[in-house]
Formats: sequence, C-alpha cells, structure tokens
Amino acid sequence: MKKMKRSVGVVAVLAVALMSGAATAETLKIGMMGPLTGPYAADGNDIANGVRVAIEVINEAGGIEGFDTIELITQDTACDPKQAVAAANNLINDEVVGVVGAYCSSSTIPASETLAEEDILMLTPASTNEMVTDRGLPYMFRVCGRDDDQAPAAVRFMKEALGAKTVFIVDDKTTYSQGLADGVAASSKEMGLEVLAHEHVNQGDKDFSAILTKAKAAAPDVLYMSLQNHSSGSLMAIQANRMGLDAAILSQDAMFHPNFINVAKEAAEGVYVTFGYTDESTEAYKQFADKFSAQYGDIGAYAIYAYDAATVLLNGIKQAGSTDPAKIKEAIMAMDFQGASKQIKFNEKGDSGSSYIAFKIENGEYRPYWHPETGYYQ
Repeated sequence: MKKMKRSVGVVAVLAVALMSGAATAETLKIGMMGPLTGPYAADGNDIANGVRVAIEVINEAGGIEGFDTIELITQDTACDPKQAVAAANNLINDEVVGVVGAYCSSSTIPASETLAEEDILMLTPASTNEMVTDRGLPYMFRVCGRDDDQAPAAVRFMKEALGAKTVFIVDDKTTYSQGLADGVAASSKEMGLEVLAHEHVNQGDKDFSAILTKAKAAAPDVLYMSLQNHSSGSLMAIQANRMGLDAAILSQDAMFHPNFINVAKEAAEGVYVTFGYTDESTEAYKQFADKFSAQYGDIGAYAIYAYDAATVLLNGIKQAGSTDPAKIKEAIMAMDFQGASKQIKFNEKGDSGSSYIAFKIENGEYRPYWHPETGYYQ
C-alpha cells in the first residue's frame, strides 16, 4: 500500500509539471535515524551533523537536478530496537528516498527490515555487527567496518604489538559490544592468546568495581573493554586507574570520540583503541573537516562516515537521475572514489571494507600507533 502511495505521488507531481509546461518545485527528502537523546546522543547528533555537511557540499556543487531543496528528516532511535522500528515507519510515511543510520547495530538491524519492505535504501555509518549486511537485504549498505575484521585486528595488536599472552574481556551485552567481544574471544583462541575471563556489565552501569576487582585479581596483560558507549568507557577507565589495575587497556571504535578523552582525562592516557584509518591529508577529508569543525566543533567518531554515507546516497540519486531504488543502487555499486573517511567501493554484500588500526591516546589525542600490515607508525 505504501509503495503504491509513494509511486502515485511522484506520478501526480510529474503530471502537474507536464500539464503546466513549467518546472515544479520539488523537495528531495532523505532520512537520518540515530540516538538523538539519551546516553548515546553525542554519537547520534554527530551522525546527523555529518549528513547536514554532505547536503551543504552537494548544494554548493549545484544540487541535484529536478529538486529545488534537499530536506533532512531526523528520527530518534535512542538505541532502542522498538523505537528504531517506529522511527523507520515514520520515515516511510514521510516518503524519504533513503536513510542514513542508525548507530547501534541493535537498532539498525530491525529498522532495516522495516525499510526493506518499502525498498528504501539504508546506509549505516556506524553499525559494525556482521548481520547488518550478511542478511542479504538488497538496499542495505555499510560505510564503516565490520566486527569480524575489527576483532582479529585487535587480537593481532595485543599479541604482536603489546606482546600480550593473556586478556580479560568485558562487554555490556549489547548486540554490537557482545558480538565484538565474542569475536575477540574467538580470535584470541585462534591466535594463542589466553582469555582469563569474559565478563558482562549492563548498559547504564556506573559502578564497575566488582568487575575491575576480578580483573585485578586475574592480572591480565590486557583489559579488553567492549562497551556501547564512550560515557561508560570513561567511567570504567577512571575506576581502573584509581584501582591501580596493572594492565594495558584496549577498547573499540565506540571509544574513538573526543568525549571519551574529555571525561576520562588522565585516565584516558595510554589507552589503546581500534578504529578505521583515515588519511587526513586527502582533499576529501579536508573539505569535510573544515566545514564540520567550523559549524559543530570536535569531529565525533562517526560524523565522517555519516558524511560519506550521505554523499553516496545523494550522488547515487544524482547519477541515477531518478529516485527509483534499483537505479540508485546501480549507481552506488558503480562508485569507486576517495571519500572523506577512506576509499569508497561497495562489494556485493553492501560493505565498503574495513581499515582498522590501533590508536594510542597521548597528550589528549588519538594518535595512529600500529597498523596490522605495516606495524608501528613513526
């Protein structure tokens, strides 16, 4: 029913344009969904702002033929699966052509099922769980990396760069965090690293003393901290520091955010984080960074991927000369370009590849530290 409604609306607009013999003003609607409120709001707003910058850039380049305005419609998922489905339905009713989002894999997966029923493209800038693209949805794309690439990269870093023999793993039982932690545990076993324990906390916990006491008693070489949110990670790092935990701390891409350092402060110093490598010397990155920083300040972890995701969607529409999802997909699959975050080229699953390296926090900055193929950075 909704597919027919959208088609009839487009036909009606075209009919009016033909009868009048004049161009009719049209608005291109694209959606964004992510956690705009709650503990993950910083990440969600980074994503929304990344999309806004992409719209600004394409407008400066002449916009998209046939449309006078590009409208961004945002929906708050709060990283809740049910709210994410409701957000997807709202965007369907708003007749968006495509959606950038969501943040949490636990939101992206159910929301994408709803959008798929209406053949609406979805490009996630942040959801790394393998099932996002492994389900075979025809219009699902991912601009960030995958957990099954990040997990082995993290274990190689622990073993080869840190010389670790033992690891203590903690996750918060979310789809993303536990999935990645499970991957690290499996890769550790494959690479000969001993997992002393794999413990769980809950989202929203603020006191990690019980888990950290266990970790201290186990005396691991590395504490692997897999949490959904950088606020929780900051608290865990602070408490580990106060407790005198004698272990290197390695975390994942959710901790690659200025707020992790801003909150944890000295406790963040020396913490390692895996995240995708971005060549900041490219013109694509500089264009994005200059515009984003001028308007929104610090660049959050997934703002750059959201910018690239929106760029792909908007250029797909522009190159297709159509809002037909099949034609847009065809244009997207033909793309191979230097994005702000990395080289963008999608495979048959809808993935654009992973480029995980290890960063070390030094003097309040994330500094590239180790590459799985080339070793240490100078």
